Amino acid sequence: MHKILVTGSEGQLGSDLVVALRHVYGVNNVIASGWRTPPQNAKTSPYAIVDVTDSASITAIIQDYQIDTVYHLAGILSAKGEQHPDRCWDVNINGLRNVLEAAKIFKLHVFFSSSIAVFGPHTPKLDTPQITVEDPSTMYGITKVTGELLCQYYAQRFGVDVRSLRLPGIISHTSPPGGGTTDFAVEIFHAALQTGTYTCFVRPETRLPMMYMPDAIRAMLGIMQADTSKIKIRSSYNVAAVSFSAEELVAEIQTHLPHFTCRYAPDFRQAIADSWPAVIDDSKARADWGWQHQYDLATIVTDMLQALKPSSVKDSCHHEENSNLSVSSTIR
Repeated sequence: MHKILVTGSEGQLGSDLVVALRHVYGVNNVIASGWRTPPQNAKTSPYAIVDVTDSASITAIIQDYQIDTVYHLAGILSAKGEQHPDRCWDVNINGLRNVLEAAKIFKLHVFFSSSIAVFGPHTPKLDTPQITVEDPSTMYGITKVTGELLCQYYAQRFGVDVRSLRLPGIISHTSPPGGGTTDFAVEIFHAALQTGTYTCFVRPETRLPMMYMPDAIRAMLGIMQADTSKIKIRSSYNVAAVSFSAEELVAEIQTHLPHFTCRYAPDFRQAIADSWPAVIDDSKARADWGWQHQYDLATIVTDMLQALKPSSVKDSCHHEENSNLSVSSTIR
């Protein structure tokens, strides 16, 4: 049975990934980790304090728990990375290199979460291919490009089994967003239910690739469970699900909540969004290891609103709604 370490486990992606991995591999075989005091549930499940910028900290955990697989999610996201570029570089690059060095020594399997932030203003916006111009305009994007090259180098030079996905914006109802440029696609649901109005920080026509958390979890588990012979790309695979504009998201929410309103007040994140693609070509992932998404915009909105609806409202509507789209406890 695998012994798995998840770095950045308290983040938007990590918190749901830990649940999914524990469902598959068992609670005691998945060690969540972060650099802060353990959360409350750590009293009943394995949790380790790990500073990914400290190689000795990573080595100690790997040896203590006899780790053979690392899902490396620890990182500073795009918007926060622009506010703290030095910290972004330290965590995102030095943290990854420490994990890859440990993988080289201890023969670990590694997952690295990259991002569409590797692309930039000269990248084709529609059907962005697997191999294309990567000229990011953010420190976050720069660290992800560098991270992809490090992964490819360690795979080719040292034989490290590292696998990676260029994830789009992730939509989830189980944890708050973590300082990314696509956060509006999560914040808007909370605002729609709580106040009936939202101020969006990108223009209405801004279109970005997005993915619902259950699909993101399936993609990560899918690439890590695939036979080694199927993994042809060791930098990072494009993966995609849906692409929509801010105004299209608003319109879909209004089919459920007709009185919901949205105003637009673009801030510094608009420039970041403008530098990213609108639609991603992920045909290589689909051909190589069988990637397929399941959720479109309509099913995402239906499930998000049902999951976030206040419990009293849920109870009163339970006899009217019997959605088969609810997120199970194994996915985020």
